[in-house]
Amino acid sequence: MRREDLNRRRDQIIALLAANGELTATDLAKRLDVSVQTIRTDLRDLDEASLVQRRSGIVRLRQQSENIGYSPRMSISRLEKQHIALAVKNLVDNGARVALGTGTTVELCANMLATKEDLFVATNNIHAVLALQLAPKAVVMIAGGTVRLRDLDMIGSASSDFFENYRVDVAIFSCGGVSKSGEVLDYNSEEVAARKAIVDCAQETILVFDSEKYGRDLPCRLHNVWDYDKIVTWSEFGQDIREQCAKHGCEIVSMPKDL
Repeated sequence: MRREDLNRRRDQIIALLAANGELTATDLAKRLDVSVQTIRTDLRDLDEASLVQRRSGIVRLRQQSENIGYSPRMSISRLEKQHIALAVKNLVDNGARVALGTGTTVELCANMLATKEDLFVATNNIHAVLALQLAPKAVVMIAGGTVRLRDLDMIGSASSDFFENYRVDVAIFSCGGVSKSGEVLDYNSEEVAARKAIVDCAQETILVFDSEKYGRDLPCRLHNVWDYDKIVTWSEFGQDIREQCAKHGCEIVSMPKDL
């Protein structure tokens, strides 16, 4: 089986569990039209990656007080994240001044932006710096402070102070989750403070997140999705959110269908 097909099915498992709360392997096999053994293999790998819990034949998403490790996150909704990154590339001009936040989706955006010329980039994301190392004539500034080794980023006060030194054309950032009512959520106050600092230094703001984050319940909040200029996601928003976005001039960006 192709790796892309495997990742897509596991994304579907995560989405089904997010929507239904808990299911059995048999339920998942019927909904995805594959064998129970195939689903059990997927669930074993997802359990080892700390994405799901299996108890007495019931499967549910693992509840967490902080985000899972970086590598497992990279595999979640990877196809959607690649489409997000391509859409973001088309929103950024050569020569733009850009602020990049943290996370796997932003890293993929940085990979796409590496084809742009003469970028000025300010970021607290070491993965983004590595992705931009071959960008033509790019100037990259990175925040100081303590490195969060799990994610290779900086989100403390030094990171927040760093973004105050810049004024950029566009900020591209993600979040831990988005509630069904449109609240933008994170795992802790430091994540919120870093996102606020990035937003405050930009003329235009672009929120990127995969649809698995939509409906995720997290403790810390700042802003609603319509407080930003653009949203790039496959999430299917309710009518209330769409109306608020239209009212506040927030564009829900259509993503390209092919990479």
